[in-house]
Amino acid sequence: MAGRLAGKVAIVTGGAMGQGAGIVRAYVAEGAKVAIADVAKQEGQALADELGDSAHFTHHDVSDEASWTALVEDTNQRFGPVSILANNAGILRFGEIERQDVSDLELLFRVNQLGPFLGMRAVARTMRKNGGGSIINASSTEGLGGMSGTVAYGATKFAVRGMTKGAAHELGKHNIRVNSVHPGMIDTPMTRVHGGDAAMEYGASKVPLRRVGTPDDVAPLYVFLGSDEASYINGAEIAIDGGVTATHAFGG
Repeated sequence: MAGRLAGKVAIVTGGAMGQGAGIVRAYVAEGAKVAIADVAKQEGQALADELGDSAHFTHHDVSDEASWTALVEDTNQRFGPVSILANNAGILRFGEIERQDVSDLELLFRVNQLGPFLGMRAVARTMRKNGGGSIINASSTEGLGGMSGTVAYGATKFAVRGMTKGAAHELGKHNIRVNSVHPGMIDTPMTRVHGGDAAMEYGASKVPLRRVGTPDDVAPLYVFLGSDEASYINGAEIAIDGGVTATHAFGG
């Protein structure tokens, strides 16, 4: 029985670990060929070796336009025309307005905002020439609402949300769908850096489902949005957060 992504070719940025690795595994399991794009060489190559001929690792800096050009060209030649782009790569830095270094803001912009912009631009030509495709941009619950300590981070995630909607209008006529995914607290190496088990337990106490998410919770949404099942979903913003954004606060 063919998988839901049979015949499709995907690029997953930040695909070596955490949420990205979960997406890569799910894509391969559903029949896609996947380019794992990441700066983490050891972890990325190990994942590619684990998955065999259906996956290939490429060292890739999402903030470098030339790196994007080379990645798309290599993937097109290796597997065929790219039909799915999962703009998953991202970084998290907390900081209060009066204390956060400008260098943090600049780095967040380059990875979280510039990266998806360059990615969309890099795959658009291939997708147009080959009848369409699906672009999935990773935003966050901080791209839907604000939280203390995330002014700089949230700025990039709100930007991803806005870019997604503009691109959905611009590229829709070419049958290229562009949607944003807004995860809440997901248990990954990136989030565990900020407090470990204690942070996970605290986060779980704030979620209506009383648990934090895992990469296995997120990956099926990426499969759906990359598949033909989502052929009429374009410009959407989808929260996958256990219910965190289903509420409001009085005074924080």
